[in-house]
Amino acid sequence: MEPTPTPAEHERPTQAPQPRGLDPEMTAALLDILVGESSIGLYVLDADLRRIPDGMDGVPAPGEAGAGADPSLAAALAAPEVRSLLRRALKEDRSVHQVRCMVHPPHATAREGRVLSVSARPLHDRDRRPLGIAVTLTDTTAAERAQRNLELLGRADTMIGSSLDVFRTAQELAAIAVPGLADGAAVDVLDVVFHGNAPPPGPLLEPATVRRAGFVTVVDLKGHAIYEVGSVRVMQPGKPYAHALADLTPRVVNDLSDDDAAAWLSRDPGRAALFRSVHVHSMVLVPLAARGVVLGLAAFYRAGDSEPFDDMDADVAQKLAARAALSLDNARLYTRERTLARIAQRQLLPGRVPTTWAVETAHAYLPVAAGGSWFDVIPLPGARVALVAGDVWRSGLRAATAMGQLRTAVHAFAAMDLEPVELLVRLHELTATAVVEEATSDLLAQGDGLNHDAVDTDDASPASCLYVVYDPVNRECQAVSAAHPPPVVTPSDGAPYTLDMPVGPALGRGTAEYRLTTFPVPAGSVLALFNQGLVRGRGRAEDGLAALVRALAGAPRRPLKALRDRLMTSVLPEGAEDDALLLLARTRGLGPHHLAYWELPDDPRSAGRARRLVAGRLTEWGEDALIPSAELLVSEVVTNSVRYAEGTIGLRLIRADSTICEVTDSVSAAPHLRLADDTDEGGRGLYLVSRFASRWGTRYSARGKTVWFELPHD
Repeated sequence: MEPTPTPAEHERPTQAPQPRGLDPEMTAALLDILVGESSIGLYVLDADLRRIPDGMDGVPAPGEAGAGADPSLAAALAAPEVRSLLRRALKEDRSVHQVRCMVHPPHATAREGRVLSVSARPLHDRDRRPLGIAVTLTDTTAAERAQRNLELLGRADTMIGSSLDVFRTAQELAAIAVPGLADGAAVDVLDVVFHGNAPPPGPLLEPATVRRAGFVTVVDLKGHAIYEVGSVRVMQPGKPYAHALADLTPRVVNDLSDDDAAAWLSRDPGRAALFRSVHVHSMVLVPLAARGVVLGLAAFYRAGDSEPFDDMDADVAQKLAARAALSLDNARLYTRERTLARIAQRQLLPGRVPTTWAVETAHAYLPVAAGGSWFDVIPLPGARVALVAGDVWRSGLRAATAMGQLRTAVHAFAAMDLEPVELLVRLHELTATAVVEEATSDLLAQGDGLNHDAVDTDDASPASCLYVVYDPVNRECQAVSAAHPPPVVTPSDGAPYTLDMPVGPALGRGTAEYRLTTFPVPAGSVLALFNQGLVRGRGRAEDGLAALVRALAGAPRRPLKALRDRLMTSVLPEGAEDDALLLLARTRGLGPHHLAYWELPDDPRSAGRARRLVAGRLTEWGEDALIPSAELLVSEVVTNSVRYAEGTIGLRLIRADSTICEVTDSVSAAPHLRLADDTDEGGRGLYLVSRFASRWGTRYSARGKTVWFELPHD
């Protein structure tokens, strides 16, 4: 039988097991985890901020635990910045958490300072009397440096490549690197890049011709000569600069005073003297390459008290150079396209403006932006002339191509002798079709497939056009505009003015609604056709159009080429920002001694009368050599009118650059040229006209049609 516990034993409470403290080895292992990293130090200081050196209960002193602890962190406890912070924490009896302190060890340079994160907690005894303070020091120098580098690269993303200009991009690279990465930066770009070209892919093994494109420094160069921005030199082999281009590998030179550096600097005494004078001691050389193409070299320097470059600095320099190289290559490709566009422009624009009886012309064209501006002087039947100015609202090769297409179309429509409004309507329809094709082509190029609903024509190339026809017989102009500035008219006996005329929509945009403006132009007047680029030039104190009108005062009395030069100087005092176009035309008139007009009845005998009238007038003009051909051709054309038309037949003879004969009737049906068989009795009239006339054609009017032909003078 089990003994029965006594009441005293039954009521005695059971004691809980007492917790057992950590043994010294376990405590040391824990401290190894806490302070084993070299960037963390854990320290205990007394109330006078003296470090407690001895272990506690066999535990190593904090800060000495862990083989990885950084001894220099303990030295940071003596830094004035840290001690001041700890004194305030003790005095105010409060904890501090992750306070940033910048400390400079003795004899350290400005760049050798350390950034510490300080946390501290006051220590008390059981009666809340201060015993000291526990301090944690974390070295955040590397983390802050990495953050600064990230911020530097972030600024580079927004600053580098703001334009498609090689010089500006190179200067942006130098400016972002100084002083964030270096004390000085120089960017040299291969000279061929400025012309849109590039060397073959791969390293550069031969001496390279480079142009200084960017340079920034915070160091006083003390009057030493340096390679100025824009200067050209040959980068000779045997130096780190050429080596970096030869193998496309960055170079880090941390000591420019060692024997290796002294060897190549001895062959470059000017650079050596500069380095010694301003105490340049370290440099990083990074090739500029993008898309497999070498573009140049970026050099970064440190001088004076700055730390030498290390691997992290070299990595940042490479990333900056990579961003700049891509922008430089974009600028190179843009330059190449612009050069090709200018070549295309030169080939597509008229090489020689034709001389006509109706007008004397002079022109100026500045292809600044390699856009799609164009002009033309097109002789028309009846001694008339068409003056054309146009603009494709883009730049580059695509704009030049579109300009060539429009110019060809205008020539084709003008050869059909279309009315100005009809010509512009057809040009609008042609451009609208081209705009849709261009947008569709871009969509297919993106690999999205053809979706007609997704075709966006807003980014395509619309254009403007001004078409002016001058008739020297009645001395009047007909003008129609598609989003192009109206001409400035300077009458022979009056002040210049801008023509008040309706301006229709741009070619290829909106509905083709164009209105014709007819206005008299006395002989000796000057017409000025231009584009927006001319009146938007820079450096002008007044409105460009006002300057143009003012400069045209007295235009009828000035030689036309001298007037052109005066206008360009007055309107563009500091050059153009865009393609600038100016076409001047001084009008001439045809007097009675150059004209003859008769009305013939609808009678078969009119053909004979026409022969006699034409022969008589040619004799008066001294053009007897033209009489046989003129009699034959006018007889055939009048006979056709008598056969197919009704009413009076008009016969007009014009003496200008050539002798022009026009026969007008009331039938709108066009005559057709055909080859008659040997057995046919007719059908040879227009064939004879095409063989003996230098030019012939048909134009239409509200009354009917006019068949005309020209006979050249000897």
